[in-house]
Amino acid sequence: MSAAPPLTIAQSSSAYAANTSRADSLFSPLVDFLCLGGGSLLLVALIASAQFFIDLRPQIIVASALVAHFVNNPHFANSYQLFYSKFREKLASERYAKGMRVRYAFAGIVVPAGLFSFILCCALTSNATLLTKAVGAMSFLAGWHYVKQGYGILIVTSVLKKAFFSTVEKRIALISAYCCWICFWLGANYSLAKRDFFGIQYYTAAVPQWLLIASLAVAIFTTLATTWMFLRKWHLENRWLALNGVLAYLMTIYAWLLLLLDPLYVFVIPACHSLQYLLIVWRYRINLENDGTKTDGMPFANIMGNSKFRFALFVAVGIVLGYLGFWHLPELLDEFVRYDRASFGASLFLFSFWIFINIHHYAMDNVMWRRGNPDTTKYLFAHQSGK
Repeated sequence: MSAAPPLTIAQSSSAYAANTSRADSLFSPLVDFLCLGGGSLLLVALIASAQFFIDLRPQIIVASALVAHFVNNPHFANSYQLFYSKFREKLASERYAKGMRVRYAFAGIVVPAGLFSFILCCALTSNATLLTKAVGAMSFLAGWHYVKQGYGILIVTSVLKKAFFSTVEKRIALISAYCCWICFWLGANYSLAKRDFFGIQYYTAAVPQWLLIASLAVAIFTTLATTWMFLRKWHLENRWLALNGVLAYLMTIYAWLLLLLDPLYVFVIPACHSLQYLLIVWRYRINLENDGTKTDGMPFANIMGNSKFRFALFVAVGIVLGYLGFWHLPELLDEFVRYDRASFGASLFLFSFWIFINIHHYAMDNVMWRRGNPDTTKYLFAHQSGK
């Protein structure tokens, strides 16, 4: 009997995709639960319980710094790796609608150029007051991005489970996410307070009491509307919703309430957000690598032809870029570049890099994960069919 013919790249990729995930999950029900929200819930419960017996602040701060190197910082780097891959094609190819090409150009060229010019202008004119305005923008956009991500995961998992939401149902969930975040952000800025961010002092915005009360009323109303929508959908369709998605949605939106109990959780929330993000990005990237990329003629073609190796390389590069962008490069520049330290302290570049990356990350994600992006449709759900 003759030997069976070797698998083609596409065939082996399909087998790899089938073996690394279930079609109704990103990876598996357990992994999805732990990374999308369940793990965050367990972690918060563990910390809250332990705090009754021992002060964990020093340990949590140290652990958060360690997690940042391998979870939080790489999630920013991964967004750059995905966004600027084949960027010229994204600007010119007819595969992308005209509106999508404009969005890519704006987020990939205009936004970073504008941020760089703003920071440079502040540095050259020693205007620390103007520069600190970016902290408010960063905090607002970061939270906006967090809750939008929770909503996005709800929709993605519902598609995987084929438990679809109607247009009205999706609108209710999204509006509630935005309203709750605005309420939490206004609450954090309720009293004018002097803060410090890497040695540069800034003031939060003053919020009138009537506005805070009004936003709270709207947040409560939209929360009740969303709860009613979930219960009604479960009752009418007589089936479970995508529970991991619902948990991700609720944890992302209402995790901010933990800050009212203890500011300590400000170190925990970004890690939980980044873990959600990495699960989405890694599924996307694995599906992309399993798409049968041709490596003929490339250096080390035998190695680069292995989709597992290419994915591992993507992860490793993200870790390195995250460390360089958030710590090594800005600290190096702060040490050797001359600037007005009387106005900016000793961490101008560290401050600027963090501001730049956080705001630009929001702009890039607002393009990459849009429903009309053909790459999102192609690669995020490809493992469902093994393609």
